Amino acid sequence: MVVQSRMLRLLHLPRADSDSVHAALVARMQDLPPELMRSITWDQGTEMARHLATADKLGAPVYFCDSRSPWQRGSNENINGLLRDYFPKGVTLRGHSSQHLLAVENELNNPPAMFSKTVVPRTYSPLC
Repeated sequence: MVVQSRMLRLLHLPRADSDSVHAALVARMQDLPPELMRSITWDQGTEMARHLATADKLGAPVYFCDSRSPWQRGSNENINGLLRDYFPKGVTLRGHSSQHLLAVENELNNPPAMFSKTVVPRTYSPLC
């Protein structure tokens, strides 16, 4: 997730080894402008063993959260909660296609418009 804009990017990972994670991160994130890719925050895990190569390739440092410290990644934890609506806890994403992940990503990045209690949607529609 890009914290500044709250933009989410989901990765399709056939395997969770460091080479697969590095390749997927670089492929999925390299098109972001540098001002949006200021850093990458990750849990501690062996899948990020190539974090120096990833940081070098993307031009952004990788920060690791302390073990058992979810408050250090509050925005990520919030997104994880939203993702549970699509992918229940304990269910692996390996069975989901890249297209399905992109559809979920698009839905979360483009939520329905919210209106105040005093303004109704038809106020903004040229058809009404």
